[in-house]
Amino acid sequence: MATTELTAEAFQQTLEDSEILFIDFWADWCGPCKQFAPVYEKVSEEHPEITFAKVDTEAEQELAAAAKISSIPTLMAFREKVLVFSQPGALNAEQLGQVVTAVKDLDMKEVHQQVAEQESEQSQS
Repeated sequence: MATTELTAEAFQQTLEDSEILFIDFWADWCGPCKQFAPVYEKVSEEHPEITFAKVDTEAEQELAAAAKISSIPTLMAFREKVLVFSQPGALNAEQLGQVVTAVKDLDMKEVHQQVAEQESEQSQS
């Protein structure tokens, strides 16, 4: 599946429907974003089982603000609705492939346990 444009209205449903979701936050005026776009598209075609989405930070300013985007491009990855990767800057195909593999290989039982522990600690303080 190639990349899809993601809006604030569709964000929650896309997150719910996707076991793994990658999001590229970008803008039309951003040179590094334009360099990263074909890499992101190519890797998305190599992994049809993963949802690859793009957020135009100019058109979706509220969504970008909610995601605390401070520089673009920023790549985020969610697995089972948990944010497991967030990094600004363009990646090359090899680096992006490594991130995809790492996200696919995560032990989600362990990740969910860590999230629960963090939430427990926050509620106690």
